[in-house]
Amino acid sequence: MGTAAALTAETSLMAADTAAGGSNDGEVNATMTKIIKEMLPRHVRVARDAQDLLVECCVEFINLISSESNEICSREDKRTIAPEHVMKALEVLGFGDYLEEVHLALEEHRREALDSPKGGARWGKDGMGMTEEEAVAEQQRMFAEARERMLSGSLSTPKQEGDQA
Repeated sequence: MGTAAALTAETSLMAADTAAGGSNDGEVNATMTKIIKEMLPRHVRVARDAQDLLVECCVEFINLISSESNEICSREDKRTIAPEHVMKALEVLGFGDYLEEVHLALEEHRREALDSPKGGARWGKDGMGMTEEEAVAEQQRMFAEARERMLSGSLSTPKQEGDQA
């Protein structure tokens, strides 16, 4: 991924997070400074005022995309800005050339989120100790129980494991 494209992809993903209230200014500045340093070759140094200017440009870019994403979201009568809204905003604002790389960055982000113990493995053997299949089976069992109680007119609560009759 090219330097400009990578920066656009990263800031585009941050736009959705920022628009959703995910980061404060200090976090945005620290993140953008880190991204800028990662994008440049090691031998390139950036003057502090140039770094601040780059961060301000990135923040302004995020604000622009967030605002356009919000407008797109509102026109669709949605309450949550989705990655699709951010991608449409990029296109509307003339950044369509970056959409393929932004899409790749989004897919990479999703894969990493699924692999992370905090964000993703919702269905893996996590704190609930269930696989997705086990969770679906449990959900179906619970639906069947609820349906049976409703049809029989019984309003009693279901028996939990370990409860005695």
